[in-house]
Amino acid sequence: MNTQLNPVLRHGASASLIGLIVLCLLWEMYIAPLRPGGSLLALKVLPLLLPLPGVLKGRLYTLQWAAMLIMLYFMEGVVRAWSDPSPMSALMAGFEILFSLVFYLCAIFYLRPAKQASKKKAAA
Repeated sequence: MNTQLNPVLRHGASASLIGLIVLCLLWEMYIAPLRPGGSLLALKVLPLLLPLPGVLKGRLYTLQWAAMLIMLYFMEGVVRAWSDPSPMSALMAGFEILFSLVFYLCAIFYLRPAKQASKKKAAA
């Protein structure tokens, strides 16, 4: 495929995914856990580990489905930023929103040239 995929966007998606994984672990284990000593909500990082190798390699299919997966974390961040009584937890939710949005936008704009090329190929 002769498409120009932007490596900056791939690296941005990779960095934001890693940042989201680290944030969620720190948030639920140390910074503002629901229970002292950490909570089982730290397990929410497990689904994020599945696309990590493919995202790091810039695999298009992985980035496509990871962009949909990341929306769950965006929604959780919005709900917890709005409803969590702990100010620190609400702040962490704001960072979750930021990381998930950065990942989503980087992934979508990274995939865009490949999608346009496949549409042109299908039309020809």
